[in-house]
Amino acid sequence: MTYQEILERSRGRVGLCKACPVCNGLGCRNTIPGPGAKGLGTGFIRNYQKWQELCVNMDTICENGPVDTAFDFFGHRLALPVLAGPVGVMRLHYGDLYDDRQYNDILVPACADAGIAAFTGDGVDPTVMDAALRAVAANGGAGIPTVKPWNREELFRKLAAAKASGAWAIAMDIDAAGLPFLKNLTPPAGSKTVEELREVAAFAEKPFILKGIMTARGAEKALAAGAGAIVVSNHGGRVLDQTPATAEVLPEIVAAVGGRMMVLVDGGIRTGVDVFKALALGADGVLIARPFVNMVYGGGAEGPRVLVEKLRAELEDTMAMCGARSLAEITRDMVR
Repeated sequence: MTYQEILERSRGRVGLCKACPVCNGLGCRNTIPGPGAKGLGTGFIRNYQKWQELCVNMDTICENGPVDTAFDFFGHRLALPVLAGPVGVMRLHYGDLYDDRQYNDILVPACADAGIAAFTGDGVDPTVMDAALRAVAANGGAGIPTVKPWNREELFRKLAAAKASGAWAIAMDIDAAGLPFLKNLTPPAGSKTVEELREVAAFAEKPFILKGIMTARGAEKALAAGAGAIVVSNHGGRVLDQTPATAEVLPEIVAAVGGRMMVLVDGGIRTGVDVFKALALGADGVLIARPFVNMVYGGGAEGPRVLVEKLRAELEDTMAMCGARSLAEITRDMVR
């Protein structure tokens, strides 16, 4: 199937998601549960719009040759600098077609077969994380379990299980502190101090990734906590309305910590051209979440492969037309 055929097939199969021709947040604003963003939905919408406002600068007066999109993710060679973003509690947000076990059993191996890796989600129901870890372990650790900032007992229980899965890295979406189900828990869950995160990073004993960083100061605190990478992310607009777009804050965050830790970014990235723009602004790689959901619901295991091939072709074409033959040759002056 083609990308468009899979997208069309996903319509009506993904619950509250409309599988829009362009996944830009306009059709699902204030749809939680569901795929939308919080409040007016401006976080999701702004994320997408700001990538579109950036233009790429063509320059084809250069050496002709093949383009290399390979990406080093903590010693693992990926086909391109793209990872599937974490999504969980599938039946609540995306309908009854798949539960978390079924979704991860499709997504994780499909991404690995396509040459990338998937972040996996978490939730109050322990089966959400259990399903994710089962899929990661079954695929040689080719996945990144993403643990929410639970109270200490629950957090370290899940971290231990994530370590046992053999995962390449472990992530925490620290901005999930704004999700309603994390509030009013006893013991409390939510925001963490640098000292608390330093203990988490040490316990992980493998690359620890903090997702949900939106300021240079936050990035510096993540570095001080021992994180090996951050994800510049506003959680797709799902935890706070009227935040800046990730494209707007990415350059200042890269200026603060770039070169000292891996900087990933998500939020409204939909094409290989968008991936190129993110790298030109200084990111090392990107996460894409909602489109992978559509691909799984519309195409099963074939869906993620088709999306990865589409992204790779678009990235290769953009790199070639802008005079970059490798990811390292993508520079800030290639976008405006």
